[in-house]
Amino acid sequence: MRPTSRRTPDFYARRPRGATLTAAAATAATLALLTTVTATPAQASPPTPIAASTARTYLSELTVKAEGSSDGYSRDKFPHWITQSGACDTRETVLKRDGKNVVTNSSCAATSGSWYSEYDGATWTAAADVDIDHVIPLSEAWKSGASGWTTAKRQALANDLTRPQLIAVTDNVNQSKGDQDPAEWMPSRTAYKCTYLRMWVQVKHYYDLSVDSAEKSAVQSGLSGC
Repeated sequence: MRPTSRRTPDFYARRPRGATLTAAAATAATLALLTTVTATPAQASPPTPIAASTARTYLSELTVKAEGSSDGYSRDKFPHWITQSGACDTRETVLKRDGKNVVTNSSCAATSGSWYSEYDGATWTAAADVDIDHVIPLSEAWKSGASGWTTAKRQALANDLTRPQLIAVTDNVNQSKGDQDPAEWMPSRTAYKCTYLRMWVQVKHYYDLSVDSAEKSAVQSGLSGC
């Protein structure tokens, strides 16, 4: 999802009638409204996923069943992006977390920085070129058990910052992935494939989502080399 445009408050429109400002005061007031913050994230990635050995154990514990129907699915049934802190929503929080030297305006929108896409090895300097990928796609989750969840639980999955469910990646790579599972799509960057599979299994296991037989076979095969 691309960031929505945000309108910066107009300081002068809010000035009391008859008030006058010196040039210095006007500049200071404007800067206060356009405050930028350079983020120095503690980690430039999602939370570290479980070890490969744990992933293999978790995979064996997942329910194996045919993928369910997409009937009734809508992204609106997984509310996102929700407010995380202050003016920052989930997308903006992940952009700051996964980027380097990210500068945001008073509305928390990223105005500069750089983002390395783990999926394909590309680096971007415009937030508009970056998507926040749901490692377990929302449609995939729906067909794996989330269709029977409450809206609150679906919202939790769609905005989960605690587990490795969200990652900033090249936008068209995210779009090419769509709702495919590892039997159908994997990151092109070989060095990240084991990490991706560990992320996949951890999130599916935490939310008790099922896997189909082809998906399990692909994940199992991939993890054997990790």
